[in-house]
Amino acid sequence: MDSSISINAESAVTTIIIQRPYKQQVQAYENWLREIVPLAQAASGHRGVNIIRPHGMSDEYTIVLHFDSEANLRQWLESDTRKRLIDKVRPILNDDEKVDIKTGLEFWFTPPQDPPAAPRYKQFLITLSAIFPLAFLIPPFLAPLIKYFPFLTIPLIKAFITSLIIVGLMTFVIMPRYVRLVARWLYKS
Repeated sequence: MDSSISINAESAVTTIIIQRPYKQQVQAYENWLREIVPLAQAASGHRGVNIIRPHGMSDEYTIVLHFDSEANLRQWLESDTRKRLIDKVRPILNDDEKVDIKTGLEFWFTPPQDPPAAPRYKQFLITLSAIFPLAFLIPPFLAPLIKYFPFLTIPLIKAFITSLIIVGLMTFVIMPRYVRLVARWLYKS
């Protein structure tokens, strides 16, 4: 794991783990996944796991783990339970696992394999086209709540709540789907 990665301990993180089991060991590896996934799901701060199985000529399994903070992620990655299970699976893997940690924002624009990163102007256009409508939709959505929560009339609090909702929607709902939708254009050179 790259120890030079620095992430705010309070921000959500996504971990991408690449593992390559030997072809004749795929069933044993699948059994191992059935053992480790529920344990990861029970870890503190766990927010979800996706397993992308090999396709085409690839033999790579991509495990995408979502945690609420770097501290909880590292607690799981360095836990005795995970270390024991990694020791168990290591003999059936072609090589050591690759672990990459990404914040919610950089994960939006990380392509799935080895293509170059999306050009910055395309990242800008995609982000702008997603945030612009939200900037118009979220404030009117908050307006009816003011009678129940009068503190929302304070500009700083209103701006914070609006930003919180927009960033949350962008990170967890909109951008993961939107980037997949426009991936051909986004990563096209």
